[in-house]
Amino acid sequence: MVVIGRDADETGETVEFGHFRAPDGSHGAGVDLDCEFPHAGIVVGKRGYGKSYTLGVIAEGLAEAQGVAPVVVDPLGVFTTLDSGAVPASVVAEPRVAASTLPPRAWCDLVGLAPDSAAGAVVWQAAAGAETLAGMRRRVEDLECGPVARRTARNHLALADSWAVFAPAGLDASDLATGEATVLDLAGKPATAMNAVVRAVATGLYEARVAGDIARLPWLLCDEAHVFFDGVAAPALQTLLTRGRQPGVSLLVATQRPDAVPTVAISQSDLVIAHRLTDRADRDALDRARPAYAADALTAGMPTRPGDVTVVDDTGEAIHAVRVRERTTPHGGSSPRASTVNPAGETPQSLK
Repeated sequence: MVVIGRDADETGETVEFGHFRAPDGSHGAGVDLDCEFPHAGIVVGKRGYGKSYTLGVIAEGLAEAQGVAPVVVDPLGVFTTLDSGAVPASVVAEPRVAASTLPPRAWCDLVGLAPDSAAGAVVWQAAAGAETLAGMRRRVEDLECGPVARRTARNHLALADSWAVFAPAGLDASDLATGEATVLDLAGKPATAMNAVVRAVATGLYEARVAGDIARLPWLLCDEAHVFFDGVAAPALQTLLTRGRQPGVSLLVATQRPDAVPTVAISQSDLVIAHRLTDRADRDALDRARPAYAADALTAGMPTRPGDVTVVDDTGEAIHAVRVRERTTPHGGSSPRASTVNPAGETPQSLK
C-alpha cells in the first residue's frame, strides 16, 4: 500500500483511495491518501468524469478516520447519500449560520451594494451594530439616512432574510466537529446564500482551531468551488489555502472549471487530482501549476476514462496515475437517462 500526501517514514490515518493504474489499464498496488496531516487540495475534471464521485470517495474515508471532522459543502444535493448507514455521516438539510459571523463589509458584498454608496453605508452600519439579521433590519429603521437609502437597504436585507440561511443560533464549529461526515445540503439556494454559509463555516472552523476550541482536525470539502471563489466566501477559502495548515484545517475543493478559480487554489494545493479536461482554458490553467519535478505538462498524459485520475503529490514530489475505488455509499450525482423514464407504466423499448 502506498500513501500519497506524506513522507514515506510517516504513519497515521489514511483514506482508501484506489489503485495505481498500469499503462494497459490494469490495477496495480493499492493507493491511500494521507489524512494524518492537514492538506490543501483540488479535484478537477469535466462533467461526467467523476469529479464529485472522487470527492465522495474521500468524504467516505474521512468519515471513518480518527481525529478528523469532515464537512461537505453540497451545492447540488449529490452528497446526501453519504447518510446511508454505510459510513458515519449526517445531513444538515437547512444549514443556517449566525449573521454576526460575516463582517460588515461582507454584508455589503453579499447583498450587492457598494460599501461607499448611501444604501451600502446603511447596511454596513446596521451589520456593525447588530448580532442578528432581524436586529440589522430593525437598526436600519433607526439610522439617520435618506429615505431612498433606507428603502434600498431595507429591501436588500429582506432579500437576504428570504434565503433562510441565517439564524441567531446558527451552526458553529462544535456542531461540525463531531467526527462523522457532516453534509451541508445547499441545493436550491442562490449562489449568494451558499456563499454566506461557506464563508461562515470556513471562518468558524479556522478560528475554532486557532483558539483551541475543537480538538479534531477539520476537513472542508467544497464542490462547485468556482461558485465560492467568485463570491463572499473567497477570502475565507483563501485563508484556509494559505494559512490553514498551521492550525490544522484542511481544504479540498472540486471544480469542472479550473480556469475560473484563482491561481492560488492550484498553486497552494499539495494534492492535485485531475480527471479528464478538454476545454483549452481549463487545461492551460492546470498546466500553469506544473511543478518543477514534472517532466511533462500535467495534461500530457491526461486520463480519458471516468474514474481515472492523475494525482500530483507535492509532499512526495511525484505524479501518479490512479484508478479511483468504487464508493461504499450510493453516488447521488449520476445523470438521469431517458431510457429509464416510464411515465405510462410500460417497459421502455430500450429495456425490452
